[in-house]
Amino acid sequence: MKFRLWSQPSRTILTNNIPHPRHHGQTPFPHPRLRSMSSSSSFVPITISSLTYLHPTSLAKVLLEPGEREKVAIIDVRDSDHIGGNINGSTWVPLNQLDARIPELVRTLKDKDKVVFHCMLSQQRGPTAALRYARAKQRADDKDTRSTQTSSQVAAQTPEEGESNKSHVQEVCVLEGGFESWQSRYGEDSRLTVDYQPDLWD
Repeated sequence: MKFRLWSQPSRTILTNNIPHPRHHGQTPFPHPRLRSMSSSSSFVPITISSLTYLHPTSLAKVLLEPGEREKVAIIDVRDSDHIGGNINGSTWVPLNQLDARIPELVRTLKDKDKVVFHCMLSQQRGPTAALRYARAKQRADDKDTRSTQTSSQVAAQTPEEGESNKSHVQEVCVLEGGFESWQSRYGEDSRLTVDYQPDLWD
């Protein structure tokens, strides 16, 4: 390999006939740390349009299916209108308490396949709550991935270990039509609805 001296006003650089990108119109290679930062923080932002709407009949089918019920969490974000009945097994988290309880929800619901949010009509509060939760979970998952999967750990992992360290894929949904739609179908079904007061819905 031949070497030649390449001079600049303030220094002399030894090269091996390979053109330096900075002086030949090429883009210099990014700093390794910058490459790492850009790759670790790349995720698709979640918006209202990203949310899935789940029809009441689809949710009812899941709740009545043996072995499927425990894979789903239902979060009721109604406020003072939390009367007249509830979906069996749902958790009541009024919207004005949601921000304080989101870290708890992200932690305790991490193994659920679906998390379904609803309010009375699922037009504002339900989608808003679902969006806040989904974004918080995405941030938590991204933080966990960056903190646990360092380059040395990934290099030492077997394929099976790498798969086990991936974040659990969870679908965040909004109940279509909210509890209003739910009670019109299943209010009288004690398997699906509890504390139902039909007089309030006449």
